Amino acid sequence: MQIGFNLLLWTPEFQPDTHHGLVTSLKETGYDGVELPFFAPNLELAKRTGKLLADEGMRSTAVTIMPGEHASCISPDPASRRAAVDHLKQVVDCCHAAGSEVLMGPFHQVLGVFSGTGPTETELEHGAEVHREVAEYAQQAGIQICVEWLNRFECYFLTTMAGAADYTRRVNHPNFATMFDTFHANIEEKNPVAALRAGYDTVKHIHISENDRGTPGTGHAAIRETLEFLKETGYDRWITVEAFGLALPEIAAATKVWRPLFPSEKEVYTEGIRYIRECWGS
Repeated sequence: MQIGFNLLLWTPEFQPDTHHGLVTSLKETGYDGVELPFFAPNLELAKRTGKLLADEGMRSTAVTIMPGEHASCISPDPASRRAAVDHLKQVVDCCHAAGSEVLMGPFHQVLGVFSGTGPTETELEHGAEVHREVAEYAQQAGIQICVEWLNRFECYFLTTMAGAADYTRRVNHPNFATMFDTFHANIEEKNPVAALRAGYDTVKHIHISENDRGTPGTGHAAIRETLEFLKETGYDRWITVEAFGLALPEIAAATKVWRPLFPSEKEVYTEGIRYIRECWGS
């Protein structure tokens, strides 16, 4: 396995000059790489980021979201769906420039938008068409695509492991997979590990996130059980720590963090990797 850390704890846009020290600290702590936010694609910035990571000997994955209703994978408007394809292809280009190996995230619908029901058959088909094209484009760049399902308070299109697994099979592209996040599973799944087991054939990325978004191992999300299952199966892909705090007002507002969840960011990344290794038995 490779252990990564999602940089959204500090920033929605990695700046090599400003955030160089974060990469150094995470490397010294033992992380294999970082998860880069690519919310507003910037190819030149991605190239500089890639050079920094290569110089540090650090690998990376990446995360993105859909920018708005003007670019929605599931919109009834063909122009919006075409804009969604264009956005995701630009993000793939940034991943390629930065050397990122995986592009993950809830890039299926605009977050915080609800229809009052679950996804319709038409929406599922629209999304699958978009993601099939993007998966093919990313495959040519050597980047694995992993769509993320979230809890039902953040979206309505993909909200369970079973739903995400079924959707992955609907897309039916060898470069399109889903992922598993212990935070969302803690909310939506009666038995998180059983849900992961049932859809495991579609999973190619893991997020370790505590039930309160704080330091892994300090809450009741099924992190240990998830890691034990992954080890038993011989999982050898990325396991990435994701946490959110109060450092950035826009991220705190988006993740509904209004109180301190940990004494310091350093505790999150040092204890996070320690706990993963403890659970893994290494």
